[in-house]
Amino acid sequence: MRLSELQHKDIVNLDGRRIGSIIDVKVNNSGQIEGLIVEGFKNIFKSRKTSGEEIEVSWTKIKKIGQDVILVEM
Repeated sequence: MRLSELQHKDIVNLDGRRIGSIIDVKVNNSGQIEGLIVEGFKNIFKSRKTSGEEIEVSWTKIKKIGQDVILVEM
């Protein structure tokens, strides 16, 4: 699987809560992926526009990579 294929998938917690979209990956010195950097969804209730916060999802937290979403246990 290519990174470009992962980037089109939403990150969803096992409880069904959408966490965000992949914006980057964290790679160790051996070239192995250690985690995904996810831009969390913006809070639509805030009065001013702010970018979503970045969340790091460890590779060990990924439970399943599906066709449309990546399920994680946060």
